[in-house]
Amino acid sequence: MASTKLTRYILIALVLGVLTGWAVNRYAASPEQAKSIAGYLGIITDVFLRLIKMIIAPLVLATLITGVAHMGSGASIGRMFGRTLAWFIVAGLVSLSLGLVMVNLLHPGVGVGLLPPPGTETGVASSNFDLKVFVGHIVPKSIFEALSTNEVLQIVVFSMFAGVGLIAIGEQGGPITRGLDALVHLMLRITGYVMNVAPFAVFAAVASSIAVEGLEIIGTFAKFMGGFYLALVILWALLIAAGGSVIGFGPITRLLREIREPFLITFATASSEASYPKLLEALERFGISPRIASFVLPLGYSFNLDGSMMYCAFASLFIAQAYGIDLSAGQQISMLLLLMVTSKGIAGVPRASLVVIAATLPFFNIPEAGLLLVLAIDHFLDMGRSATNVIGNAIATAVVSKWEGDRQREPQPEVEATA
Repeated sequence: MASTKLTRYILIALVLGVLTGWAVNRYAASPEQAKSIAGYLGIITDVFLRLIKMIIAPLVLATLITGVAHMGSGASIGRMFGRTLAWFIVAGLVSLSLGLVMVNLLHPGVGVGLLPPPGTETGVASSNFDLKVFVGHIVPKSIFEALSTNEVLQIVVFSMFAGVGLIAIGEQGGPITRGLDALVHLMLRITGYVMNVAPFAVFAAVASSIAVEGLEIIGTFAKFMGGFYLALVILWALLIAAGGSVIGFGPITRLLREIREPFLITFATASSEASYPKLLEALERFGISPRIASFVLPLGYSFNLDGSMMYCAFASLFIAQAYGIDLSAGQQISMLLLLMVTSKGIAGVPRASLVVIAATLPFFNIPEAGLLLVLAIDHFLDMGRSATNVIGNAIATAVVSKWEGDRQREPQPEVEATA
């Protein structure tokens, strides 16, 4: 099957990327030459991510409008939105709490001894949560501007209005709905073409990162990275257990098999966006109705960032430990609640997790320069937290589908893509 073949190619590209990056870092004439080579490799990854971004906006718009239009009533939309939001809030609290618990148990920052000088600039802009800015960012002033800048949350808002409007006008909206259905199929076909580039992008992304940083950076921060990935594994287990308790452990196992390809793409490229089209396809193959998948998944990409939220809590306390700052239980609970709010305002922000951490540290008198401790390995951490976001959103979609009584179709076999 096409999925199995692509998965195999991605794994091969991942291994080759590690070896190539190590060779460049080891044998390049100078660090500047290694960075130059990494820059050329990065062109391939940039092209792939731009191709993905080219797909996402029209795909989200078309799938969500048709999904809402096919629901038939505003009551079902409100019910589904409430259930989706409830799952996101609970999953977010669990993710943040787990991050705080694990960093307190493992103490990865104690004795690090790599503190940057106080006052050192991190190069990451901090931004405090502003309700006015956040609400203003949610509502688009122009759908064309939202589409051109890939503002997924704004596209979701417009699409929900448009879908409800199509329900209201009835048969008159039929031609628009059919046209958007055709657009969905077109974008999925284009996705098949774009995914042929994925193994090359995976190779380039991994090779360029290791060419600059070298494998030694992983050893230097082994305790921090090991602790974080252990926390991620526990979070995966909790999400899978929670999802399995709702949809059954047989179905959750099949769901994990279906999403292995988007999971690998996201892990290797450290970009959740890179896997969005394939994740949507995987959920529909699993048997989830397009109207459910196209409603929950875009919301999840904006609000259900389980891996990123846990990382914010884990990294913030890691930096505090590295500086020898002891936060009380009350302060840590305050940090959890603060992160719960601030993490909702950064959808679409580059290096969003780092921005949230930079905004959080001053609230607890932790030097922002401590962010430099994690900057060097941020790409390797981003691989894990982005892949976790994929797992969290896939399970959330399956759970909401079950609650809606919608997952009634048998899992669909994958059709071999033709390029």
